[in-house]
Order: sequence, then structure tokens, then C-alpha cells
Amino acid sequence: MIPSLLIAVLAFTGVVSAQIAENRVTGTVKVRDSKGVRRGEANAVVWLTGQNEQPNAKPAPPGTFRLMQKNKRFEPHLLVVPIDSTVDFPNADHFFHNVFSVYEGTRFDLGLYESGSTKRVRFSRPGPSYIFCNIHPEMSAVVMVMKSPHYAVTSQNGQYSIEGVPDGEYTLQVWFERARPEQLKELSRKLTVSGNMVVPTLNIDEAASPSEGHTNKYGQDYEKPPDPKY
Repeated sequence: MIPSLLIAVLAFTGVVSAQIAENRVTGTVKVRDSKGVRRGEANAVVWLTGQNEQPNAKPAPPGTFRLMQKNKRFEPHLLVVPIDSTVDFPNADHFFHNVFSVYEGTRFDLGLYESGSTKRVRFSRPGPSYIFCNIHPEMSAVVMVMKSPHYAVTSQNGQYSIEGVPDGEYTLQVWFERARPEQLKELSRKLTVSGNMVVPTLNIDEAASPSEGHTNKYGQDYEKPPDPKY
């Protein structure tokens, strides 16, 4: 007969193994445009939030990231970072920029700063922060701040893979810049993860981006620059 102590140890080991089991959650995000055509779409963010106390539920460690200003563009357009991370905003153009965010998310105004200089912002509020330049209305970007450690960004064909997910109960959520907030809320769903799983396709109807037609940091329309070079 197996000693009762050994049985207890084996049972405890089984519980621990179940708790630390890590899985892969995969799926696809498809967007339907104004013509009704569905396509896979990059730059959707999909994440899992634990329903109860979950193993490894703490946010990923914060880091330092970079959002470059070059050729009157932000590079990359979408930057996904763990909460409390810092983002550098280097100016690689030969003229001034004024980076700001006054909408939802982390609010800041970096003021005018010259070519070759860099300013830094700490992002401590989860969710999207819409980033603009007060001089160049064509410039826009999004910093998506994640509190959950379990997230992924879709590839060009709309596929995503969230790695290292422990067994447990979760809510799956999705964010996409050109989607109606109410539809994104409707797309959230409960998941029971107990092994690798494929989530049914998330279908989004394309809408206008919050960046379209935005105003300057004073809430006013942009003035046309006197010299188009700048």
C-alpha cells in the first residue's frame, strides 16, 4: 500500500502543477469595411483579465520604449506597453514638434522641442492614449497601456497568440482603433482556460478613428503653417 503521506504529497503536487499550467490562447480578428468586405487586420490588441485571483496575474514589468517622430510621422503608430512604463519621444526631424495627449488615457503636453532632443512620459493609466503633435495635424499615434500580463497584438492577417496563460477563468477583451467602443464591449467574453484553446473569430465593423478630425491641444482647429516645409 502507498503510505498516506506519499498520497498527500502526490495530491499536493498535482494541485500545484494545475495552478502553474501555462497555455496558449489563439484566435483571429477580422474587420468588415464600409463595403462589407471582411479582412484580417493588424494592430488590434487582445488581452485576458483574470476573474479571480490568478497565478501570474501581476502586470508585466514596466520598461522603457520609444515613439519616434520622423518625416512628420510617429513610428510606430501603435505602441503597446505594460502599465507604469516610460516612453521616449525623440525628435528625428529637422524642425520643432510639440507632442501632446489631452483625451482619454495619460494626459501630457511636452511643449515645443527641437530636432535631436528627446522627452519622456510615464504611462500609469491603463487603456489607449491618443498622441498628437500640436504643429502637424497629420501626426497621430496610440500608446496602449496594459495592466494584464496576458496580451497580444494581431499580425497582418489578424491572428494573435497569447502565451503563458495559467488555467483559470478569464474575460477576453479586444481593442481596435477604428472600432466603436460599444461594439468592442459587446465582443468581450468569458473564457475557461484549461489547455491550449482557439477563440472564435472576433468580427469588427470598421468605424472612424478618434484621431480623425482631431483638434489641437487648445481644442481649436489647426492653423496652416506659413512654410509647408515645417
